[in-house]
Amino acid sequence: MCGPRVIGAVKQEITRRQALGLLATPVVAGTLVGRAEARQAPVRLAGGFTRIHDLTHTLSPQTPVYPVFNPFQIVQRFELASDGFFGSELTLGEHTGTHLDAPNHFAAGGLSTDQMDPQQFFAPLAVISIADRAAGDPDTGITVDDLRAWERQHGRLPDGAFVAMNSGWDQRVGDSQAFLNADAEGVLHFPGFSGEAAQFLTEERDIVGAGVDTLSLDVGTSTDFGAHLTFLPSGKYGLELMANLDDVPPAGATLIVGAPKHQGGSGGPARVFAVS
Repeated sequence: MCGPRVIGAVKQEITRRQALGLLATPVVAGTLVGRAEARQAPVRLAGGFTRIHDLTHTLSPQTPVYPVFNPFQIVQRFELASDGFFGSELTLGEHTGTHLDAPNHFAAGGLSTDQMDPQQFFAPLAVISIADRAAGDPDTGITVDDLRAWERQHGRLPDGAFVAMNSGWDQRVGDSQAFLNADAEGVLHFPGFSGEAAQFLTEERDIVGAGVDTLSLDVGTSTDFGAHLTFLPSGKYGLELMANLDDVPPAGATLIVGAPKHQGGSGGPARVFAVS
């Protein structure tokens, strides 16, 4: 966090670098313009990738949360005009918004967010779409048959892959009631992974983790949490509340996870991308 004197020094350094031609990113009205805004040519990425997909929802107080957690809160603490800098305080549960589930979330002795291997956060991405089925049956889930059907079309899941479910549920994110989809008894109804599919991926394929565009790796009606209790104790991680999976090709993209890293964490909000 920078005080007014530091901010002034930074502005002077920016001016100096502009004069010397050392600042590649232009400055407009005293603000650094992001490279994405300044770039005119198409994105050129290593490995032949040309597209960047943002798989992260914007976090706000309206973001749906699992009923055991409080909604996200943001409180502005400092004003640029009066304090010389702008800043807010955030209050949120670890499992809020687009977020990561670390192994210790469901496994005693499992790795916490700060212990996880960073290599797991760069992975071939396989997107399994069940959106058509989920539109008529919110209690559906990824099955072994769905996984085998994907492999018949795209080949065997690559070693070290991350498998994501696209159920179309991210289109409901602006309406918490529709996203939770609770019935009169409070039972939630949304898609996830079946326990059998989780077991297949864990025991018969080599994956780093699995993700969903809903609130839970498990189908909302699950009472045994078979997906969580299979993926996480085996050292895999989860991503929940993913966005824009319908914009990513089913095969050939690479997942990039800006994972949280706080001591002993069971998870945390993440910035998630894919490149294709």
